[in-house]
Amino acid sequence: MPAYDQTRARVEDYFDRTATKTWERLTSDAPVSRVRETVRAGRDRMRKLMLSRLPEDLRGARVLDAGCGAGPATIELAERGAQVVAVDISPQLIDIARTRLPKSLERQVVFHAGDMFDPELGQFDAIIAMDSLIYYTADDIGVHLAALEKRTSGPIVFTVAPRTPALMVMWYAGKAFPRSDRSPVMIPHAHPTLAKAAKAAGVRATLRPVDRVTSGFYISEAMEVRG
Repeated sequence: MPAYDQTRARVEDYFDRTATKTWERLTSDAPVSRVRETVRAGRDRMRKLMLSRLPEDLRGARVLDAGCGAGPATIELAERGAQVVAVDISPQLIDIARTRLPKSLERQVVFHAGDMFDPELGQFDAIIAMDSLIYYTADDIGVHLAALEKRTSGPIVFTVAPRTPALMVMWYAGKAFPRSDRSPVMIPHAHPTLAKAAKAAGVRATLRPVDRVTSGFYISEAMEVRG
């Protein structure tokens, strides 16, 4: 498996070179294909699920939206009163998120294009990472969860691609394409493997599965680290 830095560079190149327009449209109200409608619906359900793991009233809380994309969760967190640090690897997606943020919420959000794990981002009361860890190995996820846990007083809620037969077929099919033609390939994970990797990396709190969302081609599982 590629090391974290190599995977991160590939993800950054993919989103800024190929996928920005796709994600801009997918995360808007613009018409999309039936397949992408299922993905949009699935992502909406997953975002709602993840945000339900945080308090409704977030006034006074500092929350990291790790891999914020075009910013839909950032807006909802700020509407609940949170001070949000919205980070994405793609500067172009950060520009879209900044443009979409209502002016009434601007004082509550700081945008940052770069590594969502950068320790310079500081301490947090909660972290959400929706579909931003799906390209990384269990060991890499465990190491970064351990580092984030030391900087977070509350829950860390994130998603992975669950290790299902359908996703494994897509995973192996994706590896058959020439490397230059591939999008970053999701790495499916099972909860026991991730929990073992997290514990080995030094995560003290329990890593729990929350729920799974399946909507057409969108299959994602929410998990959380919570004491």
